Amino acid sequence: MALKPVAAYALPAAGELPAARVSWRLQAARAALLVHDMQGYFLAVYQAHAAPLAPMLARLKTVLDRCRLLDIPVFYTAQRGNQDRRDRGLQADWWGPGMQAVPAHEAIVDVLAPAAGDQALAKHRYSAFQRSNLAELLRARGRDQLLITGVYAHLGILATAAEAFQRDIQPFVAADAVADLGRAEHDQALAWIAASCGVPMATAAVLEALQ
Repeated sequence: MALKPVAAYALPAAGELPAARVSWRLQAARAALLVHDMQGYFLAVYQAHAAPLAPMLARLKTVLDRCRLLDIPVFYTAQRGNQDRRDRGLQADWWGPGMQAVPAHEAIVDVLAPAAGDQALAKHRYSAFQRSNLAELLRARGRDQLLITGVYAHLGILATAAEAFQRDIQPFVAADAVADLGRAEHDQALAWIAASCGVPMATAAVLEALQ
């Protein structure tokens, strides 16, 4: 049930991304950024200086910097440690008790630490929209596009993209600024999103769109 170490794998290149079924275009005036679950507990499964984590962090940081430069709203999700079993719900059956209430588990990785003006949301389920006011915060800021980054692609990233779509918020996934528990799961998530609800994009394309 507990998370297991992830073998190093190469992030997908731009030419390997599945084509989305729609022609949506990411726009700075409509977008918000989601930095999803980039906490020590979830990142401990990776080798710190190898792919996917090292290049993924570098690319996510460039996206984060660009969004802050353009005053694009930035949201973070983070779980809390020592969750009550009744609050954790069915996740405990799949993943065990989860993280402890210690900085090594709960803290966002330093290179991506939230800045003044960023919005932090407590995470309770796979989707960032569940038991949070993310949808209301996006609406209040006039944003109907969500650029999703972080971990893990076939779990929270996919679930958040699917729920954004169902709320008429266009989801975009920075495909090489997310990571997963393996390349097969990573590719599976991108393929499902492209076929069903959103647009996978390479970081280079994200930066080009957010001028």
